[in-house]
Amino acid sequence: MRGKRLLKELSRRRVLKGMLEGGAVAVALPLLDCFLNDNGTAFASGEPIPLRFGTWFWGLGMAEKVFLPKTIGPNYELPPEIAALAPVRDFVNVYTHFNAFRDAAPNLCHYTGWVILRTGVAPTTGGDLPDETIDVTIARKVGRTTRFKSLTASATGDVRNSFSYENANSINAAEWSPVNFYVKLFGPGYQDPNASTFRPDPRVMVRKSALTGVLDQTRQLERTVGADDRVRLDQYFSDIRGLEQQFDEQLTKPKPIAICHRVDAPKDDPPQGEDTELVALRHRMMTDLMVMAVACDQTRVVNMGYSAGFAATIKAGYEKPHHTCTHEEGVDPQLGYQPTASWFTRRAMESWSSFVQAFAKVKEGNGTLLDNCLLYANSDTASARIHSLEGIPIFTAGRAGGRIKSGLHIDGGGTAGTRIGFTIMKVFGADATEWGTNSNKTSQEVSEMLG
Repeated sequence: MRGKRLLKELSRRRVLKGMLEGGAVAVALPLLDCFLNDNGTAFASGEPIPLRFGTWFWGLGMAEKVFLPKTIGPNYELPPEIAALAPVRDFVNVYTHFNAFRDAAPNLCHYTGWVILRTGVAPTTGGDLPDETIDVTIARKVGRTTRFKSLTASATGDVRNSFSYENANSINAAEWSPVNFYVKLFGPGYQDPNASTFRPDPRVMVRKSALTGVLDQTRQLERTVGADDRVRLDQYFSDIRGLEQQFDEQLTKPKPIAICHRVDAPKDDPPQGEDTELVALRHRMMTDLMVMAVACDQTRVVNMGYSAGFAATIKAGYEKPHHTCTHEEGVDPQLGYQPTASWFTRRAMESWSSFVQAFAKVKEGNGTLLDNCLLYANSDTASARIHSLEGIPIFTAGRAGGRIKSGLHIDGGGTAGTRIGFTIMKVFGADATEWGTNSNKTSQEVSEMLG
């Protein structure tokens, strides 16, 4: 029966079908202009170009004096710490004076701030992940039919530096090796959407069959447990059904994608270490792979970490890492800030700029891949020197298919930073009418950012 359903699905996708060595084979039509509509904003069938979401993280915030633009709205100026954004300013929104409220919870340095901004809830202990992160919520909406529901990578070389969680017991571990990341994305399991032939991976067929068998047993199990357990089981089995949908897609010839091509495999991983040049190199390599995975519709949700919250990046010739520097370096009386700590922040902003540029370089329809993305970047603290939570810097980049305005400096006036995350989730179709708890709870969108 599964084979019949597969053949029926292939016929709807208008390909030539056949069999080879027990597996279904399809020959696709060549890549034609008719696959897109006249203005390049949707496929000819009327199916829109998909929306994608990404997160980006850097540790240790900023120095307000040289980070915060004074001009509100469009055409904001670029103080020295964010001068690297010059090539992408019109694509990037800067959000200032948005707060993370800990209420009665402790201030867990390098943890509380980013957890609030990504889950809406203040953690009570260092191991507390009180809810799923925003990328997981959005992946449940847009990532169920792609090969990977989401992808997570780190430029630090440390798999533990992830800011994506299903819950406290289920961390989406970060890929740290460009070589391994390439194999995962473009190795034996990759199906080129522009290939002339298609053969389903027999390993996926086995996994799909196994999952189908598991799901057949869930109805009986759900009838034997209480109401609370049924809710938990429903979420669990919903995730399994999502995985089954992903397998269905992998067993179907993918539609041609003009912008998709296999990138060159990296020969070697960069050397271990957190010298800023090595981190920047690792970041560029992982970004290039991640962007093409999005372009090839292998995933629609990505997460990139530039550094850990307690950033350990190193400057050549300087004996202390970034984190130690923020604690021990004095404020220059003439400059009014910590010059070396600021140097580290500027290197982080160079990588953030390069991340945005990588999406902007890929042409899609009548625009770019970035036009159909929304990238969300945040840090763990506001002031690098005192590790404060008031006014943690936040960015978005991209226009989410026209749903978001870009090129703006938006001042939150001390309101909850969760307003930004709530707005983003609504843009991606999340059902929530509010987000967060206590002082971080909000049902108020940031109207200035909406297109």
